[in-house]
Amino acid sequence: MKFLINISYKNIAYLFSCAIFFILTSCEEDLTKRNANQSKNFPSQIIHHANIVQRDSGFVTLKATAPIIEKYELIDSPYIVAKKGMNIQFFDKKKPKVPGKIVAKYARIFEYKKFYEAKGDVRITTNEGQRFATQSIYWDQKKKRIYTKDTVYVTMEDGSTLVADHGMTAKDDFSEYTFFKNSGDFSTKQISEKQK
Repeated sequence: MKFLINISYKNIAYLFSCAIFFILTSCEEDLTKRNANQSKNFPSQIIHHANIVQRDSGFVTLKATAPIIEKYELIDSPYIVAKKGMNIQFFDKKKPKVPGKIVAKYARIFEYKKFYEAKGDVRITTNEGQRFATQSIYWDQKKKRIYTKDTVYVTMEDGSTLVADHGMTAKDDFSEYTFFKNSGDFSTKQISEKQK
């Protein structure tokens, strides 16, 4: 009799452990499914008082500073965002000591695509001293193009002014640009324009 009682306790313990295993396994699968549905759009890194330097073959092409930068790396199209503004200096190899500048209240950078967007009181100063003011600007670094559809206010290095009501497109070194639906006091010798 005692022998049969020991066997039944072992069977009960075995069945109990199997039941716990299956319960835990099913809970783990449920947690995995639930976590897969949760948003991954949260910053994986937060950098305070950020200072970024970008180089190409040892030459500094870009310097950027921001009060706070958040990196979103866990999503399909990772990006960096500066919600409290960003100050960018960009350098030309021909004029390395005179950087151009972009200042904005908000900036987002898609590093892999090399695509930048800046919004909110955007101010651009080129290496040549031209000044541009608009509400948003987009920079496709791969295509070497800068563009916007917002109104652009331009002050040239000689003091002449221009208002482009329907935006502009330009090479990223500002050696060529096109303004859309423009008016102002400017020299046609310096500006190649198309009215649309």
